[in-house]
Amino acid sequence: MKCIGAHVSAAGGVQNAPLNAGRIGATAFALFTKNQRQWRAKALAAEEIRAFQENCRRQGFGPRQILAHASYLINLGHPDREGLEKSRAALIDEMRRCRELGLLALNIHPGSRLGRITEEECLSRIARSISLALEEVPEVSVVIENTAGQGGHVGHRFEHLAAVLERVADRSRVRVCLDTCHAFAAGYDLASAEGYAETLARFEAVVGFSCLAGLHLNDSRNALGSRVDRHAGIGQGALGLEAFRRIMRDPRFDGIPLILETPDPDRWPEEIRLLRELAK
Repeated sequence: MKCIGAHVSAAGGVQNAPLNAGRIGATAFALFTKNQRQWRAKALAAEEIRAFQENCRRQGFGPRQILAHASYLINLGHPDREGLEKSRAALIDEMRRCRELGLLALNIHPGSRLGRITEEECLSRIARSISLALEEVPEVSVVIENTAGQGGHVGHRFEHLAAVLERVADRSRVRVCLDTCHAFAAGYDLASAEGYAETLARFEAVVGFSCLAGLHLNDSRNALGSRVDRHAGIGQGALGLEAFRRIMRDPRFDGIPLILETPDPDRWPEEIRLLRELAK
């Protein structure tokens, strides 16, 4: 069974996110538990937590259908001590917010070397950052998202993801989320039938589907291997509709959150219906 949704707004309080997901016909959703553009946020109130959990129950969302997303400000591979410590503290805070809400997983972008340290050093810092956070906060898993490789960001190769997974102390609580646009921009051909098969075979060999916790469904405005992260609507970019038909008919993606991050939220109900049709 495919659990399809979108990264919905939590404006006005996290309790509104499950309601917004229900309105678009979603069976999964992602959200920010705080303002993603700010380092600090006020603590979640007991009433917010209660309302969030009640609204999830009423809309039929269990914890495994929800993938919280961390702030884009966090850089767990930051080359400077101050930036690194600030990012680590922010990750721990966001994991604690997830735990308070009863959520099981927090999606992160791994980090950037900012052109000042090697990929190897950056990956080691990311793994150490995650290990420290897992020690501080029980029960919540960290889910590492692949990147397009834009700028100094690591995570655009499956080998990068595997390197972090291998170095985290508690392997049972670190997993991976694949973004289709990011993978395509990084050079993984999901558009052709042959490329799709080769890409997923490579993912299984390097990372393993047992580590997959979610999928971000985005078409790409830019060409294969562009290393540019620009999302397009489903079937409206270089990936094309057939790529998403293959995904929706692939049993390896059953039971995990499949999350739209396409540019036009007004089209999300239509895109969810489209994806369900493609699955038939």
